[in-house]
Amino acid sequence: MYTILGVIAKPLGMLLNLLYGFVQNYGLTIIIFTLIVKLCLYPLYIKQTKSTARMAEVQPKMQALQNKYANDKETLNIKMAELYKEEKFNPMGGCLPMLIQMPIIMGLFALLRNPMQYITDDSMIFAFHESFAWIADLSQPDRWILPIIAGVATFISFSMTQALSSGTDANNQMAGSMKMMKYIFPVMILWMARSFPSGLALYWAVSQIMQIGFNIHLNSVRKKMKREAEEKRLMEKAKKK
Repeated sequence: MYTILGVIAKPLGMLLNLLYGFVQNYGLTIIIFTLIVKLCLYPLYIKQTKSTARMAEVQPKMQALQNKYANDKETLNIKMAELYKEEKFNPMGGCLPMLIQMPIIMGLFALLRNPMQYITDDSMIFAFHESFAWIADLSQPDRWILPIIAGVATFISFSMTQALSSGTDANNQMAGSMKMMKYIFPVMILWMARSFPSGLALYWAVSQIMQIGFNIHLNSVRKKMKREAEEKRLMEKAKKK
């Protein structure tokens, strides 16, 4: 597993090492490193949000076709393909950004959990043990303050992400499971952050705080798309009269 992750973690480690050469503070380096990585991933978040918004627009038509051709799967598939073409919608469009993000996130996790495995610069050996703010040693766990910050930030970020995805899930059971995860996942993060190196917990906390800011902007993107879709619907309705 780490051999595969190493392909991603190694270049990320080189970036972390390069940044430390300028900053000379491991905690601050992690924060800047997180900012750079998250900003590079942001176009993918926008693409995913737009795809989710389009899914919400197309879903009523999809549901109508599913009800109409419930007993004729072959015709349903043909009609669905025609609908996707007509609406210029790719149902897999929202998956690609996630597929790209996940290996990067896993690589970051591997790097910051065990940085010495992916950074061979001897000068970094002491950097991993530096203090930052109230944290005495970034290679050791912080038992409460940082995990609580990470957990709370995760809860807010997860809640906002769920709100951005609302209206796209017709499966009530799945929607209920996602609501449960809104509470379970932050608790898991809090608990795990108490045992992971503080450097990793710091990355996660900063990452989720940034995600909150991203979600505020992504929500405005979604609202704009919703307005444009409504205007388009009204124009089409007016043409039919």
